[in-house]
Amino acid sequence: MSRTFPTAAFSAGLAALMALGCSDNAGNTSADTANPAVADVEVDASRGANPPVLTPQQSGTTNRLQAVSPVNSQVVWASGVGGTYVLTTDGGNTWKAGVVPGAEALQFRDVEGVSDKVAYLLAAGVGSDSRIYKTEDGGASWALQFQATDPAAFYDCFSFWSRNRGLTFGDAIGTRFPTLRTRNGSTWDDIGNNMPAALPGEFAFAASGTCLATQGEQNAWATTGGTDKARVLATTNGGRSWNAYDAPIVAGPAGGGFSIAFRDARRGILVGGDLENDGTTENVAVSRDGGKSWTLASPTPFPGAAYGAAYVDDNAPGHSGLHGRGRGHGHKHGDRSVVATGPGGAAYSHNEGGTWTLIPDVANYWAVAFAGCETGWFVGTDGRILKIEF
Repeated sequence: MSRTFPTAAFSAGLAALMALGCSDNAGNTSADTANPAVADVEVDASRGANPPVLTPQQSGTTNRLQAVSPVNSQVVWASGVGGTYVLTTDGGNTWKAGVVPGAEALQFRDVEGVSDKVAYLLAAGVGSDSRIYKTEDGGASWALQFQATDPAAFYDCFSFWSRNRGLTFGDAIGTRFPTLRTRNGSTWDDIGNNMPAALPGEFAFAASGTCLATQGEQNAWATTGGTDKARVLATTNGGRSWNAYDAPIVAGPAGGGFSIAFRDARRGILVGGDLENDGTTENVAVSRDGGKSWTLASPTPFPGAAYGAAYVDDNAPGHSGLHGRGRGHGHKHGDRSVVATGPGGAAYSHNEGGTWTLIPDVANYWAVAFAGCETGWFVGTDGRILKIEF
């Protein structure tokens, strides 16, 4: 989201909100091979599933981390405020923290890891503070690829189909969403004229870097809020055209969809909330038709909004993002397993939001992402990183 949030949203103590399988090379197919005839694996989270193993890790920074991007089970990037990024190449046993020169005042609210050497950072900020950087030497140097020139601009999140193809989504300026696209990993073109008209007051939430999801070679979805209904904007042709669909989750001036993920071209999950409501709201919905229609699922069991969500098998082929682009082999809980997180807590579901299990004593983590092998990472306030393994 742009700018600021109501004070009531931060009763949890927040001050502001501005893989590929089990090997590093498996499953990196280039086409969406999801089979509609393959049935979902039904697993009830209430039936004694083993809880995840949680391991705190030392990031090397005390700055808030807001986004995380596993490349595989060993290489993970994360980013946050104060121009900060962190990188591990050994599964989180050690992390290297750094600050992008000249970006010390920026908030890197999204990161996309490509390899241990290559990554993108998105700074979410007003006007020229919205920027995209890229490193090709593991963070030793960063190239500025894009800097907004419109003083009203505020870019929230990005997502990639491949190492050189991706989208960046921003808050509406008037009735226009200033969306960017790269097809070469170097230059970014504005495709905002391809987007549906924005509703009055509509924006995206720059909470966890997951308000935009990509899947396959051409599919992408963005989720919005700020108005009387949450919406999902969807493309099936790489951003050349988009459609807007209503979602039934809570919405309002400080509410709507915060995070969206798809496990194949048809089936996905949307989470969010209302920053002016510290209780439990109808903040989860699922789709089985590529985002055209949405059905309410069980709300997350922790208070306040869910800032981020990810499929546990997210880096398996078929799931959202750069590192998964066909159908995977699944895992012991089935490919419907999801983890959601926010300032008020974290929870997991083995049936795509049908039921949730609260993860005790886990709060103030803003983002979560998985590397396959049922291994993922939470990142949050004070530079905290928590490894999660199912």
